[in-house]
Amino acid sequence: MTEQVQVHYLEIVTPQPEQLCEAYSQSLKVTFSAPIAELGGARTARLSSGGTVGIRAPMHQAEEPTTRPYYLVADIAKAVEEAKSAGAHIAVPPMEIPGRGKCAIVMFGVVQSGFWQI
Repeated sequence: MTEQVQVHYLEIVTPQPEQLCEAYSQSLKVTFSAPIAELGGARTARLSSGGTVGIRAPMHQAEEPTTRPYYLVADIAKAVEEAKSAGAHIAVPPMEIPGRGKCAIVMFGVVQSGFWQI
């Protein structure tokens, strides 16, 4: 039996977060939250799939704009280890986000993605 892949959190890092939130609010008919500290100051909106999109500014000068899906997994340590075995660079090992679960970021070259365990 094949399990369904679910994007739990879609993170968009942009130097113009307010402009993008406004554009998405109008075109997608969603409402964004106030900035959420534990998500790097991201403003979030719920997706009809049950996931969340978060839009935020880079957290430091070296952080490049990106769109990063975080896939929902049952065992984040196992998912990160399997990605590493497949050649991924572990940019952020599993870390706790208070009240939200654990997340991690892996990179295959310039392609960034993440895992999220709730």
